[in-house]
Amino acid sequence: MPDATPRPLALVTGASSGIGLELAKQFAEHGFDLVVVAEDAELDAAAQQLRQRGAAVSPVRADLTRREEVEKVVAAVRGSGRPLDAAALNAGVGVGGRFVETDLEAEIGMVELNCVSTMHLAKRVAQDMVGRGEGRILFTSSVVSQAPAPFQAVYSATKAFVQFLALGIREELDGTGVTVTALLPGPTDTEFFDRGELTDTKLGASDSKDDPALVARQGFEGLMKGETSVFAGSVTSKLMGRLSAVVPDSVAGKVQKPMIAPGSAEQ
Repeated sequence: MPDATPRPLALVTGASSGIGLELAKQFAEHGFDLVVVAEDAELDAAAQQLRQRGAAVSPVRADLTRREEVEKVVAAVRGSGRPLDAAALNAGVGVGGRFVETDLEAEIGMVELNCVSTMHLAKRVAQDMVGRGEGRILFTSSVVSQAPAPFQAVYSATKAFVQFLALGIREELDGTGVTVTALLPGPTDTEFFDRGELTDTKLGASDSKDDPALVARQGFEGLMKGETSVFAGSVTSKLMGRLSAVVPDSVAGKVQKPMIAPGSAEQ
């Protein structure tokens, strides 16, 4: 007789590439079915990759900067007729450059995606999980959430929002059966630097970025263990992430400044 126990269900946003796609692969390879979300056309190809790993996959094309589109994702999850066992709230973008020169609309859009949509979706997911008495939520934060980041001032502020949102919700939900984990990657080899116009920086041009598959595996393992925060990537990235949390802000900002300054790749 077929196994009557259904596979668990996971939601992954920003799942078409980078860390999000690698997180979705981790879920698929560990027996989860998936609802995957992204705005771009790469989502269909990503969904096919995930199906090849044995998962039933429901792709949802959505612009999460629009609140009605966030609710579309919520409706897709609830409409599956299955409880949501895990959610990886990973969608996000970056904008780099001098604050007085960067595009205001791009930065407002970044705040809408990185902060508002993450909070919106987390609320719906957490409400359903608490109502059922179980579930796991993973927020993709960043090591830049730990200290000021010149030339990424707004981006680092959005990630500080995500980090403290995750930690606050985790404490609130203690004892409910729902765990919350923050994933803090360092510089990772994804499309982030291209999209954020950061390829002309020392950090963006560096060949030492972390493998997104490694970051995702460590994040998935931390989520399943119920860890509070996961500093992910290489040993060096993990160490730098932990150090950034204890170094005075004034010092951390000065250390980061030459690495992310526009044009620093040529210096």
